[in-house]
This record gives sequence, structure tokens and C-alpha cells, in this order.
Amino acid sequence: MGRRRRYTVAGAEQAMQTFKADVMKREGYAVDPNRPDDVKYEVAKELGIPLKSADNGELTTEAAGHIGGKIGGSMVREMIRLAQDKLSNQE
Repeated sequence: MGRRRRYTVAGAEQAMQTFKADVMKREGYAVDPNRPDDVKYEVAKELGIPLKSADNGELTTEAAGHIGGKIGGSMVREMIRLAQDKLSNQE
């Protein structure tokens, strides 16, 4: 069963999903814009982690972290880049 995130800002969920899809596309992954969370399967395959759409009870916390870290890390790097661009343009 997947975890359901609750965003503090109303309406942010769709924007974050779009952002994730854009970032992962730039990273070279095939992303379905209607299902950006599915990119985790492609990342898992690249990392050699046997992620399935159903029960992943045998998946270690470390392996799951590698998948999430690859996706989240890319998103954080892009957020930092965007913030730096915005700050440098505020002369």
C-alpha cells in the first residue's frame, strides 16, 4: 500500500507531480505525464532493484531509499538551481 502525502499548500500536489515529471524527463527517463510516479520503476530497473507494482515486502529500506533518493535528489537539485537563478536575477 502506497503512502499518501498531504501537502501543506492546497493544490500543490498536481504542481509537484508536474515538476517531478519535468525533472525526470530532463534526467533522461521516459515519463508518462499522467503517471509521473511510475518513473520509480524505470529508476529501480536502472539501479538493479526488483521493484514491483504490487507487494514489495522483501525490498530493503536501503533499496527503497536508493530509488527515492535518485528521484528526490534530482528534484532538490533542480529546486536549488531555480532558487539560485531567481536570486541572481533580483538585482
